Amino acid sequence: MITVEQKKLEEIQKMTEGCRRLLIVGCETCAAISFAGGRRQVEEIASALRIARKNSGQDGEVLEETVARQCEPEFVDLIADKVAECDAVMSMACGAGVQMLAERYSDKVILPGCNTTFLGVTERLGVWSERCAGCGNCVLDKTGGLCPIARCSKQLLNGPCGGSTNGKCEISRDVDCVWQLIIDRLARLGRLGMLEEIFPVKDWSPAGHGGPRKMVREDLVS
Repeated sequence: MITVEQKKLEEIQKMTEGCRRLLIVGCETCAAISFAGGRRQVEEIASALRIARKNSGQDGEVLEETVARQCEPEFVDLIADKVAECDAVMSMACGAGVQMLAERYSDKVILPGCNTTFLGVTERLGVWSERCAGCGNCVLDKTGGLCPIARCSKQLLNGPCGGSTNGKCEISRDVDCVWQLIIDRLARLGRLGMLEEIFPVKDWSPAGHGGPRKMVREDLVS
């Protein structure tokens, strides 16, 4: 999932000043799972903005809407009528959702209500951790299913650095050394021999260093 965190109310207030008719749009997938931009969070931030506007004597309306996924045009297009009635739209999704709204509604001011953080997993309720950097060239078959790009502070591909101690990263005792985890897991699986392969210098071009990325499935494109 893509994890997001809601911007502070003060930042949102400043961003939306002068927007007389504001539509707040939530996303019921990643943003909702992050408890930052789902239907409930849209209701809460809309209510907070209405109260703040009333207290400051600011005129205008704050409307609410939520779609299944803001990153897909068929869902974003469903709110065209509501968007047409507003002079600004605040997306409570990730950066991809914000940009999809901007592309579909080019004549409207589109604002981000959340900060996009990382690709991660849910450890437990209210706790998420990074797992993938979207580097475009997955090596998890060689590292026991654990990612040294996203989870090593130095993105090392050929074993741990000299700073790890007792299985912890030198940046913090709260951060596991992923290479220790990789070695332990491969040992349990009887696959330590995988570590004999030396990774070459990483080609970062699939990660977007050659420009914005696009994936095309020819079998699906008509």
